[in-house]
Amino acid sequence: MPKFQQYFIEHGRYTAGVSVRYGASRLTGDTTYQDLAQGFEIGMRFHSAHVVRLADAKQMHLGHVQKADARWLICAFAGEGSVAEQIAQLDTFSGQAAQIVDRFTPTGADPDQIIDLRAILQAHHHDAQISDMPAALRPVKGELGLQDYEKVFCADQRPAQNIYDLRGIDRETGCVVVVRPDQYVAQILPLDALDALESFCNGLFLPCA
Repeated sequence: MPKFQQYFIEHGRYTAGVSVRYGASRLTGDTTYQDLAQGFEIGMRFHSAHVVRLADAKQMHLGHVQKADARWLICAFAGEGSVAEQIAQLDTFSGQAAQIVDRFTPTGADPDQIIDLRAILQAHHHDAQISDMPAALRPVKGELGLQDYEKVFCADQRPAQNIYDLRGIDRETGCVVVVRPDQYVAQILPLDALDALESFCNGLFLPCA
C-alpha cells in the first residue's frame, strides 16, 4: 500500500487525465515562442492561476472563465509599463485581434460566440478603470445590447499568487495565449504578432460570408 500511494502521488497528473501532450498540428502550434510563457506549455492543459477581475475586484481563477461551450479563448497579457502604457498595448492588440475574430463570427452573433478575447494587466486593480479599457474588451452583447465588463483582469498582487510569476510570463514583452475549447494551450505569440495569429486562425476556421 505505501508503494501504491507513492506511485499515485508521483503520477497524479496522469491519474487526473491532464498529462496528455498534443504535438504540432492545425490545432496546436509550434514552440517558437514558448519562452514568453513557460508555465503555459503548448499542447498541454491550460494551467490556471488566480487573477482579479477589474470590473468588480473579484478574485478568481483565469481558467474558470472558459466554459465548456466550444469557444476558443485568446488571453492577451500586457507587457511592462505604466497603467496607461499597458492599456495602450492592449488597445493596439485587441483592436486588430477583434478584426480577425470578426472574420470568423456569424453575422448578428455576439462578438465572442466563436472566439472569446480577454486581457490581463500587470497593474494592481486599484490603479485601472474598466471604463478606460479598449472597446474590443468591453463588447456589446445579447438581445438587450448590454456591455460585457468581465473581459479584463489584473494580476493578483498577493504573495505567491501573481500569474506572471507563477506561469513564467515575460513581464517585459507580455504575450498572447490561445486556448482550445478543451482547455489545452494551442499557441503562444508575442503581442505584436498579429499576422501569425491571423495565420493560425485561418488554419482553424472558415470565414463567415
